[in-house]
Amino acid sequence: MNKKKERIIKYLFTMLAFASLAFLVGIVLVLFKEALPIFTKVSPKDFLLGQSWYPTAEPAEFGILPLILASLLVTLGALVICVPLGVGSALYLHELAGPRQRAVLKPVIEILASVPSIVYGFFGMAILAPMLQNSFNLPIGLCALTTSIILGVMATPTVASIAEDALSYVPRSFREASFAVGADRWQTLTKVIIPAAGSGISTAIILGMSRAIGETMTVLMVAGGSAVIPSSIFDPVRPMTAAIAAEMGEASVGSDHYNALFAIALILFLITFVFNIAAELISRRFRLKLGLSR
Repeated sequence: MNKKKERIIKYLFTMLAFASLAFLVGIVLVLFKEALPIFTKVSPKDFLLGQSWYPTAEPAEFGILPLILASLLVTLGALVICVPLGVGSALYLHELAGPRQRAVLKPVIEILASVPSIVYGFFGMAILAPMLQNSFNLPIGLCALTTSIILGVMATPTVASIAEDALSYVPRSFREASFAVGADRWQTLTKVIIPAAGSGISTAIILGMSRAIGETMTVLMVAGGSAVIPSSIFDPVRPMTAAIAAEMGEASVGSDHYNALFAIALILFLITFVFNIAAELISRRFRLKLGLSR
């Protein structure tokens, strides 16, 4: 009877695992099906490198280079914020903080991850944007800088959590050997712990980048919505996710505009897919390096 139950549970979990794969394949097929028709109207080169995004004009222009550059700009800006905060938090929690400090700080960081993105968006619109506008004398506070700051804060819990896991994989013997040869805590941290956990920390940074580049609601609310190539981080921008969210409701099903938005979604999916594959490969290399492969 127990073997029968185990067999049923095994088959159930197997079905659930393959269901996830089926959903992923289905998403990819739908994206390709809806996106490919736009490339009969505009070449992939013109679509990716075109500098004008006017999908409702006559004639329509479907160049998404401004959207790609906007996504890259706010993502890089977010990394400038989330990498020091996330990695620094992980190092402090795992290597320096006492039990009481860890008991307080770790839940606070995890709470940041549970805050809905629309709350971050309202905070950016109502508080951060006017503050930056007044501080830098900007014509509008809804710009790439505001977006980068909010995305950086949103990605910090992801980076901190994964980086702390990477630090926990470093064997205790590494620390003991470093102290045994006379190294102090700072030297051990910078010369031994961080290099040993380097691949895992790199994984954390890549996944934080994926978190930032794939965010939608916050970006839609605080980026400014200007589909032009940004000249500085103070310019309003329209990243790819914001364009999809703002325009999908206006696009007629089956129209060129509709297909172009699916093509943007496909490109965004491929970018995040590559990021996640890279993170998994780096993570496996890290575990093998330390002899901790599963």
